[in-house]
Amino acid sequence: MAVTQLLIHAPTVDALKRAQNNARNLLKLEPDAQVEIVVNGPAMSLAVTLNDEDILSRLVLCRNSLRAQGLTAQPQVKEVDAAVQYLAQQQLKGWSYIRA
Repeated sequence: MAVTQLLIHAPTVDALKRAQNNARNLLKLEPDAQVEIVVNGPAMSLAVTLNDEDILSRLVLCRNSLRAQGLTAQPQVKEVDAAVQYLAQQQLKGWSYIRA
């Protein structure tokens, strides 16, 4: 069976809370799944405060949103130039997309 590759888009604070639960629930069922939580917009204010190592390892933060809000990502968190571009590129590579 193919490994699930899932992008969970979290543009709001509530969406980021749901995304964390979505990721945990999927990983309970499929421990080998590749899951990324792509964060932009208002969700960034919560994303930069998270400290759960398993979630941090799955976060992908939008630099445009970080800059616009004057925020700094945790050192171990992946950053991309633009969430919209990253989401599109990953889907072209076969990743599935859901919005939390």
